[in-house]
Amino acid sequence: MTVIKYSGQSFAVRCIVALAGLLVFLTVSRSLFAQAGIWATPGPDGGDARAFAAVPGDADHLYLGGTDSWVYESLDSGRNWRRLSRIGDETTGENQSFIVDNLIVDSANPQRLYAGVWRVDQPDGGLFVSKDGGRSWRQVPGLKGQSIRSLVQSASDPRTLVAGTLEGVFRSMDGGADWQQISPPGSREIHEVESLAVDPKDADVIYAGTWHLPWKTSNGGKTWHSIKHGVIDDSDVFSIILDPIHPQTVYASACSGIYKSENGGELFHKVQGIPSTARRTRVLVQDTHNRAVVYAGTTEGLYRTRDAGRVWQPLTGPDVIINDIYLDPAHPGRILLATDRGGVLASEDGGATFASSNAGFSARKVGALLVAEHSAGEILAGIVNDKSYGGVFASEDGGAHWRQSAQGLDGRDVFALAEAKDGTILAGTSHGIFLRTAAETSGSAEWKMQSTIVNHGTRIVTISVNGRPVNRLEPITLPARELSAHVSALDLSTESWLAASEEGLFTSTDHGSTWQGGMGLGAEAYESVAVGAGWMVAARRNGAIYSRDRGLTWDAMPLPSRIKNIHAILFTPQGDLWVGAGDGIYVSRDKGKGWFWLDKVPVLYLDDLSLDATSGRVLAGSRRDQRVFLIDPETFGYTTMQTGFPLYRVRSAHGQLLAATLQDGVITHRAP
Repeated sequence: MTVIKYSGQSFAVRCIVALAGLLVFLTVSRSLFAQAGIWATPGPDGGDARAFAAVPGDADHLYLGGTDSWVYESLDSGRNWRRLSRIGDETTGENQSFIVDNLIVDSANPQRLYAGVWRVDQPDGGLFVSKDGGRSWRQVPGLKGQSIRSLVQSASDPRTLVAGTLEGVFRSMDGGADWQQISPPGSREIHEVESLAVDPKDADVIYAGTWHLPWKTSNGGKTWHSIKHGVIDDSDVFSIILDPIHPQTVYASACSGIYKSENGGELFHKVQGIPSTARRTRVLVQDTHNRAVVYAGTTEGLYRTRDAGRVWQPLTGPDVIINDIYLDPAHPGRILLATDRGGVLASEDGGATFASSNAGFSARKVGALLVAEHSAGEILAGIVNDKSYGGVFASEDGGAHWRQSAQGLDGRDVFALAEAKDGTILAGTSHGIFLRTAAETSGSAEWKMQSTIVNHGTRIVTISVNGRPVNRLEPITLPARELSAHVSALDLSTESWLAASEEGLFTSTDHGSTWQGGMGLGAEAYESVAVGAGWMVAARRNGAIYSRDRGLTWDAMPLPSRIKNIHAILFTPQGDLWVGAGDGIYVSRDKGKGWFWLDKVPVLYLDDLSLDATSGRVLAGSRRDQRVFLIDPETFGYTTMQTGFPLYRVRSAHGQLLAATLQDGVITHRAP
C-alpha cells in the first residue's frame, strides 16, 4: 500500500485549496493562541508526596517535594498548597522527571533552598539550589548526575552539607558550592547511601545508612568504621536520627526493624513493638518538645513511642505509606504526613485522627478523562496507581473542585471512561468493566461490575432421520464468566457498545448487561477502539481490524507497513478515520483503502486523539510532548498550545480545554 505525504498535489481540490491558505491559517492561529490564557492545575488533589522542609523561625511556611520535579509551597502550615516551581535542567530548559526526596531550607538564609533529587528509571539526579525562596533553581555542577538519596545540613556549621548518593558520601564546606567525596571512592561497602545524620555538636561526626548496613566517621570522612553490632545483617537503613541534646542516643530504622543505640552507634539493640509487616520504616522523627516521643513513618502506617522506644502504638491504618513527617513546633498536636497516593495527611489532635490536607497539591496519574455531555457537563478523571485513594474523581464546576467517586471500584486502576447517550457511564479498569447509571450523581454514585461475558455458539448433534443418523448444527449458549482483564478502551456512542481489553474485543447490545466476544483475529490485547460511519475499528500496537456487522465478525484492516506503535484511533463527523502512531497522524477518507500521512503536523508517539465538538477540530496529545495540537480536519492546518506538562489525554468542554497528565493531575485552559 502506498502512503502519500500530505502535500496538496495528489488530492482533491479541497486539499489543494486548503494548502494554499495553510501558511496564513497557521500564522494567524499561532498568533492568537500565543496570546491565550495559561494552563492551571486544579486537581484532583492528592497523589504521591515525598518530603517536607520548614523555614526556620516560621513554622507555617513549608515546602513540599513531589515525584515529578515539582516543589510546592504553603504559608499556612500545610493547609493549602501552591505549585511553586519545577526543578529541571537550566541549560537545556528540559524538565526531567525527578523525585524530590530531600529538601532543606538553609538555617542561615531562609531564601536559600537545597533540593536533592533522583530518577526512578536510571541512576541520575543531582543537587539543585535556589536563592529566591524556591522560585528558580540552579544545578550544582559538583553533584550533577548523582542520584541523591539523602541530604543533611550541619546544625553547628550551616555551611557544611552532606549528601548520600548511589556512589557514596559527599560533603561541602562552603554552602554547597564545592563538593568532595569523603567515603572511599569505589568502596564495596559505603555506597547506596539512603540516610545520613550529622552530630549536632560536631560536624565531623557523620552517620551513613546504606542499603546493607550503617557506617560512621568521627573525623570528617578520613576513616570510616562499621556500626553494625546488634543490627541484622544486610539491613537497608532508611533513616538515622540523633538526640539533639544527647547525640550519643541514636535511632536507626531498617527493613529489619527499628534500632536504638546509647553509645553513638557502637552497639544497637532492636526496638520491639512494631509488627514485622511495618518494619520498612522510611522516616524517624523525634519530638523536640518531648524527646522521649519518637514517630516512625512506615510503609504500613504511623507509629509512636512516648517512652523512648519501649512501647509503640499505631496512629493510622496499615494502608498509609509514609515518606516524611512534619511536627509543627508552633502548634503542638499538629502532625503532617507526606504519603504515597494520599498526598498530605494532617492531624490536629496529636495523631488521634488524620484528614486530607491537599488543597492545591495534585500529583495524580490520570489514565482516563471524560466530559459527560449528558450529565450537565460533569468531568470525570480515572486515576491509576492510587488504590483506595484513587478510582474516579468527578467535577461539576469545570475542574475547580473534585470529589472522589470510587465506591465499588475497590482500589482498581481506571484506564477508560465513556458515556452512553442516556448518560450511563462505564469505567474500564485493571479488572473488568464497571457501570454508573445516569440517575446517580458523583456524590451518590456506586460503581457496579458489568463484565459478564455470555458467548453464543453452535455444536454438532446427531439425530435420526428415517432411521438414519444425520449431523446438524444446534445453537448453544456458553457458560457465563466475568471479564477480569485490563480494559483499555470503550466506545458507547451507538447502540452496540465496544470494549477493548487484554482478553480481546467485546460488544454489548443490552446496555452492558452481557458482553460477547474474545480474541480478534487471533490477537488478544487491543488498546483503542472507534465506532462510526456504520463500522467498528479496533487497534493494537502494530495492526488494526474492522467489523461491519456490529462486532460479529472482524477482518484485518490493510494498513501501510510503516504505521507502527498505534495508540489512538478516531472517526470524525465527516467519516474520516484518523490513526495516531509513533511517527505521527495518518488519515483515511475511503474507509481504510488509502492513507496519507500528515507530515506537516510535527507530533510523534500519539497517545490520544479526540474531537472538539464546539470547533470541530481534532485534538492530539502525546506523553512525550508538552503541546496540545488543534487540527482542522478539512484543511489539516493546525495550531499548538504549550502546556508545560507531558500529556496523556486531551478533551474539550464548553470552550475549555482539559488535559490529563502522567503525574500532575488534570490541567485546564481558559482563554482570557
